[in-house]
Amino acid sequence: MLAVWVEQLLGFASGALSAIRQNEHYPDFMTWVRAHGGEYFGGDATQAQALAPILWSQTPLERLDFSSQPLATPERDEPCWCDSGRKFKQCCSQVEFPTDVPPQMMWMLSLREWKGATLKAALLSGKAPAQSLLEAGLIAAESGQSGRAMQILESLFDGSDWSRLPEQAEPAFEILLDIYQERGFNRKRADLLDEVMERGPMFLRGVALERLCLTHLDGDDLDSARAAFVRAQQALPDSPTLAYIEAMLLLHEGHEEEARARADFWYRRLVRKGELDDEQLDFLAALADNPGATLADQLLSAEADLATPLMALQSLLAALTTAPKLDFRQRGEQRLEYHVSAREATLFAAWHAEFQVMVDTDIALGFIDDPWDNAVSWMSALCAHPEWLDSPQVLQDLALALTSRFGSLPWMAPSLLEPLAQRLDRWLDQARAVGEGNLCWDDADNAILLRTGLALVVGMERGARQHSRHLAEKMLLVNREDSLGLLELVLDQLLRDERNADALRLLEDHREDGSMALNILFGRALAHFRLEHYDQAAEVLEDIQRYNRHAIELLSADNPRPVKPGREGDVDPGSRGEAWQYRALMRDQWRATPGALAWLSAYR
Repeated sequence: MLAVWVEQLLGFASGALSAIRQNEHYPDFMTWVRAHGGEYFGGDATQAQALAPILWSQTPLERLDFSSQPLATPERDEPCWCDSGRKFKQCCSQVEFPTDVPPQMMWMLSLREWKGATLKAALLSGKAPAQSLLEAGLIAAESGQSGRAMQILESLFDGSDWSRLPEQAEPAFEILLDIYQERGFNRKRADLLDEVMERGPMFLRGVALERLCLTHLDGDDLDSARAAFVRAQQALPDSPTLAYIEAMLLLHEGHEEEARARADFWYRRLVRKGELDDEQLDFLAALADNPGATLADQLLSAEADLATPLMALQSLLAALTTAPKLDFRQRGEQRLEYHVSAREATLFAAWHAEFQVMVDTDIALGFIDDPWDNAVSWMSALCAHPEWLDSPQVLQDLALALTSRFGSLPWMAPSLLEPLAQRLDRWLDQARAVGEGNLCWDDADNAILLRTGLALVVGMERGARQHSRHLAEKMLLVNREDSLGLLELVLDQLLRDERNADALRLLEDHREDGSMALNILFGRALAHFRLEHYDQAAEVLEDIQRYNRHAIELLSADNPRPVKPGREGDVDPGSRGEAWQYRALMRDQWRATPGALAWLSAYR
C-alpha cells in the first residue's frame, strides 16, 4: 500500500506543478485540483484537496523570484485552506496520509523540469533546499543527463554553507567529480577537491582525500599520493576504504609484502571495531592474503561487460605455447633486421578484421582510435584463435591495448603483461643469436618488436619490476642507440631497488651522447649520495642547476604549486614542467633516502 501511495503522491505532485505553472495563482490552482485531483487517487478527491495547500506552500514561484508563497495552517474552527467553505476541523484536518510529505518535493520536481535560463536563474537564487538539489542532481545523473546533473550539483557544493549539506551528499559529490573527469574539467575538479579539503564537512573531506590519492596514483605521482593518504588517515582513521587505498599505494611503490602486512593490520583492527558487514570483512581478509590478486579480481568484477572476456584472455595467456621462430637477418656487421613472414601477415590480417584499430606510428605508444570500444569482440576472437599471437604485430597491438588500460595498475601485470613479455623475450634471444648487430627502429619491420617491448616495459614497471628491468636491459643490448629512452626507465628501476652501484655502472656503460636528461642527472646524484660519494654528488648538482634552474627547488620544496603540462602533454627541457614531471615520478625515492631532501635544500 505504501508503494501505491508514493506513486500517487508523485503523480499528483507532478500534475499539480504543471497546473501551478499556468499562472502561479492559488485560486486557479485549486480550481484545477477540484476538477482533476481525484484522478490521481482512484477518484478520491479528498486526498488531493488536502495535499494541494501543502504542495502550493513549498512550490517555488517564478513570479516571486523563486520564493514560495506559503499558506498559514488554519486553526480548527477557521475556514479550511482548500477553499471548500467548511471549517478546517471538518475538512482537510481529518485526512491522514500514510507518510509525511517531503518538504523539498516541489523544488525537486521544478529542478527536474526547468531548462536553460530558468534553471540557471533558479540555481543562482540560492533558495533551493539542499535536499532538492541532491535528489534532482542524482536523478539527472542516473538518467544520463550529465550536463544538467553537473549544473545542479555545482549549486549543492558551491561552498556557501557546508553545514546545510545532508550526509547522503557523499555519492552526489563523487558523481560530480566523475562528471568533471569525464568532461575534462580538470581545473573545476581540482578546485572542488581543494575547497572540500580546506573547508568542507569531515565526511566529505575524507572522500576528497581518498579521491586525490587515487588521482595521484593514476598520474604516477607516488609522493603526492602518500601525502594525500596520510591526510585521509588523519581525517577518517577508521574508514575501510583506507585499507584498499594503502594496499594500492604500497603495490605501486613495489612493497608487496608490506601491503599484505598492512592489509592484515586493517583487517584485525576493523574486526575488533565490529562495524563492517560480512562482505567487507571478506574483502579485507582476501586483501591480507593476496593484495595483488584481490585487487585484480575486484577490477575484473567491476568491468561489467569486459569481465568474462578478460578472464578468458588471462586463461589463454597463462597457457600460451612456445613462441615460433621469426625471420631475423644480419645486414653488415652493425645491423639486425626483422622481416614479417607471409604467415605472420595472414594471422595479423585475420586479427585486424576484429581489432579494427591502427597503431599511431607518429608516437611511441598509442592508437589512432580507441581499441576498447570494440574490446569484447576482439578479446573473444583472440581467445578462439590463439595462433594469432604467433604474429609480432598482433602481440604489439595487444601489448599496447593492455598497457593503455591496465599499465598503471601493478596487480594486473602478472596475468596480462608478463606472458606477453615472455614471448617477446624469446624473440629478442633469437635476434641476439643471429648476430651482434643493432636492431634499429627504422630498419625493416624492427619497429614492431621495439614498440612492443617499450609498451611491456612501461606496463610492467610497477607490477613486475624485475621482469620489466630485465626486458629493458635486454632491449638496450639489441637497440644500443636507445631510441626508446629505456636507459632512463632502467635507471629509475635500479634506484627503486637500491641497486645504486649498478645504476652508476649502467650510466658508465651508456654514456650520454651530449644528452642532459634531467632524470639521468638526478639519478646519478641520488646514487652517489646513497653511496656517500658526496663530492661527486655535489658536482652533479652543479650540472643539474645549469641544465634546469627550477629542478632542485621544486624537488626539495614540501608543497610547491603544481605545474600543468602543455596542451599536447609535452614538456620543454629546462622548464618548470620538466622539473615538476621529475618530482612527480621520483620524489618518493628522495624522501625515502635519509637526509637526501635536506641535502638538496641546503644546496638551494
